Amino acid sequence: MLTPDIAVNIITHAVQITGLIVCVLVVPSLLGGLLVAIFQAATQINEQMLSFLPRLLITLTMLIVAGHWILRTLSELFIESFRQAGGLVG
Repeated sequence: MLTPDIAVNIITHAVQITGLIVCVLVVPSLLGGLLVAIFQAATQINEQMLSFLPRLLITLTMLIVAGHWILRTLSELFIESFRQAGGLVG
């Protein structure tokens, strides 16, 4: 039977996994953007492409590097959710 405690645990676990995956993709891009912003401030180069392209490349690189782990983690989350759903119905 699905109780509020079980529902909160399921949702909490899903949000934690989602937050972890987002951090893996976004934090390196933020750090790269910070380095580019510092470089732009030091050299007074105000080019928008210079700030966008490195962040895009970092995000794509992280998708390539961590893509297998992300898919495996999401697969485990969904498999676990469906297993729990079978036991919680009825």
